[in-house]
Amino acid sequence: MVRLPLTPAEVERGQRLGALLRRARGERSMLDTALDARVSPETLRKIESGRVATPAFPTIAAIADVLGLSLDAVWAEISRPERGVRSTGSGRSAREQLTS
Repeated sequence: MVRLPLTPAEVERGQRLGALLRRARGERSMLDTALDARVSPETLRKIESGRVATPAFPTIAAIADVLGLSLDAVWAEISRPERGVRSTGSGRSAREQLTS
């Protein structure tokens, strides 16, 4: 399966997710957080740094649970409108339109 390149909006959303998780983790160690969420510390590091912009839902759900974040709060933070990103008018991203 060939993955399409990430859109700028997806990259920005991944960066917002990483920043949110770093803030929520606070002084807690990355290792403890990752182990409690049952993900590898490398996975958590990549998500927090924005290198993995579209992590799997169960991964985010597990990390959010460990950090005491509701998934509603996570979604609200990462899905706020991006500056400079044009709407496609259909409620779907340009990438979604290309793949349908």
